[in-house]
Amino acid sequence: MGRNTRKRRTPLATKAIAASAALALGGGGLIWANFYASANESGSDQNRTRTAAAQIATIQCPDVGQQITDVPDGARSGVDTELANLDKQITEAYARLATTRQAQTGDSGFVQNAILGPLKDKRIAAIDRIQINLKRAGGAAQDSLDQLAPCSGVPAEQPQTNDGEAGQDQGQDQNGDGQDQGQDQGQGQDQGQDQGQGQDQGQDQGQGQGNGGQASNGPTADDFVDITQVQANAQPGVGANGLRANGRSGSRGTFTTKCGTNSNKNYNTDNVIVAPGVTNGAHHLHDYVGNQSNNAFASDEDLAAAETSCQNQADKSSYFWPVLRLQDGTQDFDQNKPGGGTEGNVGKILEPKVAQLKFVGNKRGPVVAMPRALRIITGDAKAFINGNANANVNWSCTGFENRVQLKDKYPICPEGSDVVRTTNFQSCWDGQNIDSANHRTHVAFVQADGTCANGFKAIPQLQARLVYEVPAPTIENGQVVNPYAVDGFPEQLHKPITDHNDFINFFSTRLMNKMVYCINNGRRCQ
Repeated sequence: MGRNTRKRRTPLATKAIAASAALALGGGGLIWANFYASANESGSDQNRTRTAAAQIATIQCPDVGQQITDVPDGARSGVDTELANLDKQITEAYARLATTRQAQTGDSGFVQNAILGPLKDKRIAAIDRIQINLKRAGGAAQDSLDQLAPCSGVPAEQPQTNDGEAGQDQGQDQNGDGQDQGQDQGQGQDQGQDQGQGQDQGQDQGQGQGNGGQASNGPTADDFVDITQVQANAQPGVGANGLRANGRSGSRGTFTTKCGTNSNKNYNTDNVIVAPGVTNGAHHLHDYVGNQSNNAFASDEDLAAAETSCQNQADKSSYFWPVLRLQDGTQDFDQNKPGGGTEGNVGKILEPKVAQLKFVGNKRGPVVAMPRALRIITGDAKAFINGNANANVNWSCTGFENRVQLKDKYPICPEGSDVVRTTNFQSCWDGQNIDSANHRTHVAFVQADGTCANGFKAIPQLQARLVYEVPAPTIENGQVVNPYAVDGFPEQLHKPITDHNDFINFFSTRLMNKMVYCINNGRRCQ
């Protein structure tokens, strides 16, 4: 079948067309302003639209970390540092993209010459350092990494094709873990509609108005859907609380741990799994419950000796996820800090009213204990650029969870209904490793029949359900007013598909064995 090159807004372009421009101010803060404001000084709507269409909305770079397959222990620290450096380079390049909109309108080669070219050079140097670290530790160089240095600018408009774009039907069924990646969650929505045509995009974007949210680098009106207008799409077996029932076979028990909702405001912008030893390695803010010592510099020994917010003090596991913010013009504590307002993560931080952490079994057979310090990342913070391969998102509203689960839309919930984020973790383990080079291949989702492939072992599946009381945003003249959004890397434009969740196991041996016994024997324990 031939490629369809009909000119149309892609989901990426539609969501990014009102992408941000950042104007640096005194005091270290950033105000993120829509690039239409300076697109054309003549004020002509026609010229403004034409100029904006030629603009680059965001930056797309290959994810080097996902392509590294083997890292010797002696190279781990150096490789992790360089991977974090690559993320920092993209963040800095995106900030330059956002602050030079006027220069871009007068020079068609500006983005390539002043932003993408220098970024490529920096990435080449970082990738070279990764290769050196691998070789020094006795590992094999991965020559294919060199091809990942160039990045591209994503224009506000580009040809629609039939292959490879984020948001398309990937046909992936993460059966048994509640992940149907192939469903189109934008049912009834015209992904190609330009939500901002005819609007004055140069208005003040600083109070939660406009297609760019409070920060003007997302979310947009197209990222939201009235959940009452979405056709039922939840998989059979999803219970009223959004967590997948395990059926009548296999290991049918459950184990629930109660660790609070981060009412003590334990936050940081680190990620000890993917960027250990790097401050602000996540470039967005995380909620932490359970383990109270999780930061970029925490060793396994530090985590094992830490305090915990869990009621059962034998659970010192770390559970963390990006915060959810209401973009109502509020300036929270991190307004002028890295990972917060200086990187486009703005608005009032919302504490979950419920944070339910439940472990369930395998529908085909018993589960085995998880090893101490096992790390699991589920979802992809870069899914807006990377695509859906690792996306693992479930958005819904209370009262709708057994009917509607959204992947690439934030729900607008009716009065009396709360926003729900549900994440079902991978539940197959390779039986040997607590982590892997790309932090993914040591664990996997079950197959369609509920079994684990490649000799992997079934482990208790963590299901995290977060409930938020969020004032419903409104869509007015194609613009979203008072939106909410998850924190993320700035170039990801705060898309719902980028939601993710993290877990590090530090259950005591005794409590882990109790969990396994309860699950395998059909009991409900806590």
